[in-house]
Amino acid sequence: MATYLDFEHKIKFIQEDIISAQVRHDYTAVDEQTVRLNKEVEKTFSNLSDFQKLQLARHIDRPYALDYINIIMKDKYEIHGDRHFRDDAAIICYMGYIGDEKVMVIGEQKGRGTKNKLKRNFGMPHPEGYRKALRAAKMAEKFGMPILMLVDTPGAYPGLGAEERNQSEAIARNLIELAEIDTPTVSIVIGEGGSGGALAIGVADRFAMMRYSVFSVISPEGCSAILWNDPKKSEAATNAMKITSGDLKELGLIDDIINEPLIGAHREKEKAANAISEYFLAQVKDLRAMSKDERMDARYKKLTAPGAFKE
Repeated sequence: MATYLDFEHKIKFIQEDIISAQVRHDYTAVDEQTVRLNKEVEKTFSNLSDFQKLQLARHIDRPYALDYINIIMKDKYEIHGDRHFRDDAAIICYMGYIGDEKVMVIGEQKGRGTKNKLKRNFGMPHPEGYRKALRAAKMAEKFGMPILMLVDTPGAYPGLGAEERNQSEAIARNLIELAEIDTPTVSIVIGEGGSGGALAIGVADRFAMMRYSVFSVISPEGCSAILWNDPKKSEAATNAMKITSGDLKELGLIDDIINEPLIGAHREKEKAANAISEYFLAQVKDLRAMSKDERMDARYKKLTAPGAFKE
């Protein structure tokens, strides 16, 4: 059963009317309600607040990395383990094809249902997860495969075990290695991009965000707890933090916004997946047209540009 947010209630009622008309075989009513639905979707989703976009980024039905991988990849094979400690299920790595392109896909996976969420650690990777991601990236470099990274995490896991196994070093190592890796790389925030946990697979030639995704140094709840000692002020924090794709594009911190369906990726998963696939293949084509020196120089300038200023 579909889950609707507070601001989607009118859409829910119209969709229920459409289903009822279909059961009655009243196709005139179906057509009328469909027109009404399209108008309501346009009205609702063209005027979303930043907090509403955050709700969409965290929507329970929103596609996760594995959903996209299953739609856009063929002949895929999963890579497990970091060859040091264990296999972290919060990071998934697949080698296979997108279109005719042999690729490596690295993603953060949150999981659905209590059992799966625990298995995936709610999408919060341990150090071994990031080391597995780096191992997969190095394999892609060795065989000349472009890399697609799908970012979707509240943040890196802050537990005692993760700190004992050097969480900060694992993230820092990924930042260094991915900045220097010799193969085209594309990173896309598909839901929630939280802090260093997102940055660890966010360093790439092209960095993009889905229309209703967010990217931030801290969660709005954490921000409001620190600034106002009140986590309930997360809506005010969301508006102040500028974490939506539109804000970050305007600030020049991301390269592109991928236009997932207006009604949200959770309602039209196939279209959202196709948008990711088309964007990735187009960027790989552009990057391959550049020489290695041109590509590495462009990557260096992009990564060092934030925070630069002129007097």
